[in-house]
Amino acid sequence: MNSAVLLRPVVDADSDLLFGWINDHDLVVFNAPFLEVSRPEHDAWFSRIRSRKDVVFFMIEDTESGKAIGSCQLLNIHSVHRSAELQIRIGSTTSQNRESGSEAVRQLIAYGFSSLGLHRIALHVFATNQRAIRVYEKNGFVREGLLRQAACIDGHWLDVVCMARVRGLDD
Repeated sequence: MNSAVLLRPVVDADSDLLFGWINDHDLVVFNAPFLEVSRPEHDAWFSRIRSRKDVVFFMIEDTESGKAIGSCQLLNIHSVHRSAELQIRIGSTTSQNRESGSEAVRQLIAYGFSSLGLHRIALHVFATNQRAIRVYEKNGFVREGLLRQAACIDGHWLDVVCMARVRGLDD
């Protein structure tokens, strides 16, 4: 099966694209409060995230165009518990709603379970982000809980859904 996206390592040239995405209000509020990020703050984050031993960070590349359309990561990788947290952002608005995110999540899960030997991959998602919840459920994630009014986005309190996929249990 040919995939519409591939996960590739983050390179220096990706910094500008990531800087643009983190400063796009409409994009950020899908999964975080918006706070404008300065270039020095971004550069420091970009350096730190790539050197962390408990993070694997990928760009999501459209295989047809060869362009980066998003990023995803497994973070807080715990070697004893064999667990991690999943985060994803499709930065290219023309690539949203086109199965790109679902395919990237599928590939990231496969990488986490097979290459990293993870047992559990968890995530948090705003209850209002039904599109993302459908992607996660399609990829075997199960709702484990609800954090009521746990996030304040643009002055509105949102519930946060806790989801996870456990290798062998949710397959």
